[in-house]
Amino acid sequence: MTTSRGILRQLGVATRTMLLFTLVLGVGYTLVITGVGQVAFGAQANGSLVSQDGHVVGSSLIGQSFTDKQGAALPQWFQSRPSAAGTGYDSTTSGGSNLGPNSKVLLGDIQARAAAIASDDDVSPSAIPSDALTASGSGLDPDISVAYAQLQAQRIATARGLDVSKVDALITSKIQGRDLGFLGEPRVNVLALNLALAKMGD
Repeated sequence: MTTSRGILRQLGVATRTMLLFTLVLGVGYTLVITGVGQVAFGAQANGSLVSQDGHVVGSSLIGQSFTDKQGAALPQWFQSRPSAAGTGYDSTTSGGSNLGPNSKVLLGDIQARAAAIASDDDVSPSAIPSDALTASGSGLDPDISVAYAQLQAQRIATARGLDVSKVDALITSKIQGRDLGFLGEPRVNVLALNLALAKMGD
């Protein structure tokens, strides 16, 4: 029969073990991983923040909108991929629309986006790449396809009074290749493009 003294001893051992592992795994491990992250991957660990003139203007990992208060595309800026996260690019509600390919709502959204882009960029709806019409799974995608960036070049050049060849050259300079050389597709970061555009006007 287990004595009360034996029970107290077992409780003491269990308590000390719990405290030890809490310190080692809950505190020590966390501090080590945080330290390694800060030293080896400082920018990524801190959110890959992007600054201009000493002010944080966004993150290279999270998309943002370049529209007016009514949601209309501002013609002088590259436009991001659509977002279904909250009211758009809301990192606290990251996610897709969860609408299936047979959804009338999704079809309506795509048709509305196609009509707006066709009007803004003076192109045929059939020439619009799919990433310009559909939201990503996270709703936070900061990148667009090279084709979508190039489609916007003429509009931006006209709005800014630039030669379109300069805008095309800017796009080319910002193209990111496939991850590890074979994953995904070449892409361009919208925030990086727009920050470079802003400097072209300086």
